[in-house]
Amino acid sequence: MRPQGGEQSGTQALSDLARRTERRTLDLEAVRLAYRRYAFVYDVLFGIPLGAGRRLAIAAVNARGAGRVLEVGVGTGLTLPLYRADSRVVGIDLSPEMLARARHRVDALGLSQIEALVEMDGERMEFADESFDTVVALHVLSVAPDPARLMQEMRRVAAPGGEILILNHFRSERGPWRWLERATAPLSAFLGFRPDLDRKMLGSLADLVLIEDRHVKRAAGAMLLRLRKGREAG
Repeated sequence: MRPQGGEQSGTQALSDLARRTERRTLDLEAVRLAYRRYAFVYDVLFGIPLGAGRRLAIAAVNARGAGRVLEVGVGTGLTLPLYRADSRVVGIDLSPEMLARARHRVDALGLSQIEALVEMDGERMEFADESFDTVVALHVLSVAPDPARLMQEMRRVAAPGGEILILNHFRSERGPWRWLERATAPLSAFLGFRPDLDRKMLGSLADLVLIEDRHVKRAAGAMLLRLRKGREAG
């Protein structure tokens, strides 16, 4: 259905802004620049609005028991206090500004379960194969320049029988979200994320078994996906 009235005007305004914005691809430098801008306001902009999804996701991680966890795109560390105390959590992020705030959070709260916070590209991780029992990516696939490569890397560092847990907004098929996604897609480099990520890119890793797939209320239309890596997979 075509948007009417104010919705149509909003779409046109976004389209005009897109035409005035440099249409670069979403690359590493664009992500770093965007999150340098966001670092000092990130907790205000995205803390409460996306909090319900984060809590649900980390509860699923904690339910698996103690283990070594990798959080890709840990940002300012909003999730870090939620992990169970007997976990061993490693967080990585591209943004030094975001990581500085995460490290401050760890120090201020005395979070002993945090093993390390490292500046690192999730698409080219420096960890050995099968290093983690659980790999977590919360609102990160949309930020990745190459989401398929990021998925391959997360699969590589997950132990056989381990889980990859994804919380992300994916492209809508219809309704008001769809026109908003189309209008803002050309702004990906400026925004620092891709608003119209196609979920089909998850289908290329056949040995990952989908064990949970659900919409998350009060999380900007996000979906929570849990995938298990086959024990026979290398």
